[in-house]
Amino acid sequence: MFIQTESTPNPATLKFLPGQTVLEAGTADFPTAEAAEASPLATRLFGVAGVTGVFFGSDFVTVTKAEDSAWEHLKPALLGAIMEHFQSGQPVMEGEATAPAGHADHDGPDAEIVKQIKELLDTRVRPAVAQDGGDITFHGFERGVVYLHMQGACAGCPSSTLTLKMGIENLLRHYIPEVTEVRPVAA
Repeated sequence: MFIQTESTPNPATLKFLPGQTVLEAGTADFPTAEAAEASPLATRLFGVAGVTGVFFGSDFVTVTKAEDSAWEHLKPALLGAIMEHFQSGQPVMEGEATAPAGHADHDGPDAEIVKQIKELLDTRVRPAVAQDGGDITFHGFERGVVYLHMQGACAGCPSSTLTLKMGIENLLRHYIPEVTEVRPVAA
């Protein structure tokens, strides 16, 4: 098994590409070791000293490290943990997979606007964000403001505010005049 790695815009996060499917659908974010209980792979990765976050996409794993940890020490242990996991035959996730947060149907007067926002996020934004080892989820739309949650490499990334304001906000405002602002939300 050959696992590729890629840097991300977030220097504290590294993207691992195991060359096979990680998640069949959606994404999974584990901001703490306690949150990783539903995933044997995430639990194994948190077992490496210095790991502070794990995120899964369809074909990648991103790992966030503590500020005082160095990639040259962590990377070999993480590559070994990912390889061991996939060779063990254990599932990536145990139990029922959950739908990505913020993808519930929206009723009310803004339902059509929310549908347009979600479509633009799914077709234009999420694929680009996934290239950087992260994801973005819709959390709401109220009085012209779109609330989004950044995950994986995007959470805590130095350029995430710029991505939200200059990239995503401008895109949504261009296509949907009712959108006036984009704001981040915590998990």
